[in-house]
Amino acid sequence: MSQGEAHRPRSTASLIVLGAAALAVFLGLLALGIWQVERRAWKLDLIARVDQRVAAEPVAPPGPDGWARVTADQDEYRHVRISGRFLNDREAQVTASTMKGAGYWVMTPLQADDGTVVLVNRGFVPTENRDPATRAAGQMEGPLTVTGLLRITEPKGGFLRSNDPAAERWYSRDVAAIAAARGLTDAAPYFIDADATPNPGGLPVGGLTVIAFPNSHLVYAITWFGLAALLAFGVGYAVRSERRRESSLRRRDA
Repeated sequence: MSQGEAHRPRSTASLIVLGAAALAVFLGLLALGIWQVERRAWKLDLIARVDQRVAAEPVAPPGPDGWARVTADQDEYRHVRISGRFLNDREAQVTASTMKGAGYWVMTPLQADDGTVVLVNRGFVPTENRDPATRAAGQMEGPLTVTGLLRITEPKGGFLRSNDPAAERWYSRDVAAIAAARGLTDAAPYFIDADATPNPGGLPVGGLTVIAFPNSHLVYAITWFGLAALLAFGVGYAVRSERRRESSLRRRDA
């Protein structure tokens, strides 16, 4: 390639292609940034709604007529209260990792006066207390009242570990699977995390619900908008450089 060819201006067609590609990437980055801004607004609204639910006075959880309409967006972490009797002989222990260490969640069916059943996460017990016989004082039957937070079922299992009902290995609070394994009918599709009201004997330990919603959307939005700005700057710089080069070539050839 000769020196003249090396400094020859780019063709109009190549400039159009490069410009169209840069514009497409720029618009894509803007779209990602706008999406993150919208996600942040949704997340902040969700946090506000959950905070309001948790702080509200407890209400009765949805009954059978409303079970089909229960959703995470509308109902999770709702402050509820229910009365009935624990079916202690049908409890299930679900693997748990908490601020108190490793152990199990004690999932006990509570049968309400109308015959319906709601699984109650009564709280945490350490591994050495998985056997109900080691915490007999806490095996209350009732009638009693439980106050806590409505939670949405956790189907199938935990990370890389599937529930194995036959072997009594539970890695998630899968309401339907636990109900089926325990022969429960008319079971609600949600469960309730019991509050921190002490149980006789000190176990299980309730009130350990972790409410946390990661909210890094602003950082992501700034990142996408920043990349869009850098791209725009780079394209502008390239255009100015190309114009200066063209002007220099025209002066040289004059």
